[in-house]
Amino acid sequence: MWKPEQRIRYQPIDGHWPDEEQAKRSAVFKAVDLGPITLDQKTWIPAMVPWRSNEEGEVTEDVIQWYERFAQGQPGAIVIEATGIRDIPSGPLLRISHDRYINGLNELVKRVKAASDNKTKVLIQIIDFLTIKRRPNRDVFLSRFLTITPDHITRLNAQGLGEGEIRQQLIELSDDHLRDVLNEREYNQLSHGYREYVTDLNLPHIAELPSVLPDLFANAASRADKAGFDGIELHYAHAYTMASFLSAKNNRTDGYGGSREQRIKLPLEVFNRVREAVSPSIAVGCRFLSDECIDSGSDLNDACYYAVEFAKAGMDFLSLSRGGKFDDAKQPKVGSAAYPYTGRSGYECMPGHISDDFGPFGRNIEPASAIRNAVKAAGYTTPIVCAGGIHNFDQAETLLIEDKADIVGMARQAMADPDWFRKVKSGNGQQVKLCEYTNYCEGLDQKHKQVTCQLWDREALDEADVRKSHDGKRRLVAPAWTQKTVKKVALKHDN
Repeated sequence: MWKPEQRIRYQPIDGHWPDEEQAKRSAVFKAVDLGPITLDQKTWIPAMVPWRSNEEGEVTEDVIQWYERFAQGQPGAIVIEATGIRDIPSGPLLRISHDRYINGLNELVKRVKAASDNKTKVLIQIIDFLTIKRRPNRDVFLSRFLTITPDHITRLNAQGLGEGEIRQQLIELSDDHLRDVLNEREYNQLSHGYREYVTDLNLPHIAELPSVLPDLFANAASRADKAGFDGIELHYAHAYTMASFLSAKNNRTDGYGGSREQRIKLPLEVFNRVREAVSPSIAVGCRFLSDECIDSGSDLNDACYYAVEFAKAGMDFLSLSRGGKFDDAKQPKVGSAAYPYTGRSGYECMPGHISDDFGPFGRNIEPASAIRNAVKAAGYTTPIVCAGGIHNFDQAETLLIEDKADIVGMARQAMADPDWFRKVKSGNGQQVKLCEYTNYCEGLDQKHKQVTCQLWDREALDEADVRKSHDGKRRLVAPAWTQKTVKKVALKHDN
């Protein structure tokens, strides 16, 4: 993963932990409305993909136990991982692409709500993504997959040669010379793997996305409604289809690209169809980027515009992330696919404990504040969810009392300690396991391994009924919290 040049090492900040009475009076543990639903507290566990499903995209017992464990901490809301809206193979990712998934998702909702004593609202994030393939072997790509064009023949000065001879010439070129012969798109397919773009209007299934996606999202949302979810989060962030429509790099010429007014057109159409497809009691919002953090990408000004338009359209919440794009991803190994969290934009999405002068904590707070101010100035009260390196009570409380966001999102910190919310609310914040931001979890995700946290995944492996990773070396959920009594000891000072 990309690291800042400064490479300053940071430790999590313990800060001040409130006693039980202070916690009850705090902004963190006040209720907040999201359109038709009310969260008991202003805390939120954003969607994370833990690789717990199966090749059919079904809700497994491992999926259920993963979310039950978060629910035991009783946060205000849990957003179930990015769940695919297309009925196509997509590895061990959850799907909501057919009615056959409704029963499993309904069981997930019931188990999660029960685990939280019905104190936590359960939302689901629904996603569309385009095709991406593994980086090919160089010789195989040049000998089989590259389409030979007149441009190649001209650049090679290979007029009169057969296709096999031309391909052999390409194979024998150095990488520097090959870069001169291939166009940028072809070279990227060789160096990073084939990837579809929303701007590939020459591909019929890409050209028709604006006519296809609203119904795909709406049908998925309808299933989520039937499954009993409290809300739906439309995934408009990171490296995926809807974020690509919002991107400043989207130059489609069919009315869905170019100006930001046209780039937001499909995301609004999708939202409107989803809102029509679900009952009024379901909250519907989106997760999008405060900044793409890539060259020529969308920035904070674009995000402020999008936020106001989303609020105007009637979204019930706006959840903010940043970065996480394919555009600056590191070159994958041959046989592996590009991973959108390995470049600078990926670092901005998941900053680690080795950082720059700013550090890894709260990098999205000021952008979230600017977006919230834009929404308020336009006359809307749509709640803003801010996440990114928030791990202690002081950070969370300050974020809220300074009106920089309305809800505090914790992803990696919630994974490090699912009981953060119960511990802090009960005056036991000193017992919180603080995330160290080593991105151990991100490393597992990159390898498509079941995601766990190094703070607890080797603990009590012989515990009864503990479920383990496929290799048997790690537990899949954090051990249960047994509340301890913290004694306050007066320190003796020598004169």
